[in-house]
Amino acid sequence: QVQLQESGPGLVNPSQTLSLACTVSGSSIETHYYYWSWIRRPPGKGLEWIGAISYSGSTYYNSVFKSRTSVSRDTSKNQFTLLLNSVTPEDTAVYYCARETLPGDLLRSPADALWGQGTQVTVSS
Repeated sequence: QVQLQESGPGLVNPSQTLSLACTVSGSSIETHYYYWSWIRRPPGKGLEWIGAISYSGSTYYNSVFKSRTSVSRDTSKNQFTLLLNSVTPEDTAVYYCARETLPGDLLRSPADALWGQGTQVTVSS
């Protein structure tokens, strides 16, 4: 059974860098042809796709976040990470990691992706 688990700080100061990790169990993140993605849901808003890293290590980003986002992976830990720089209170959200078959496709069909449980991140001083 494949499972994804997010981890990271629940509270981040404004202007700092948010760092989240997603640990995958039951499947290798190098398995063809999956994409490992980060998504968020701000309070009262819909899902926002942030970026992804593929089974081969290629990265894909939402243009809205690209200038301050980095997605990377550690295959030895079967883990992928999100860095979001220069956070503001508008970055407060529940952050999810997920596995999908095309970058961003889970916005069209959320049920077709495999999701982590999500982690609340609040940006506040």
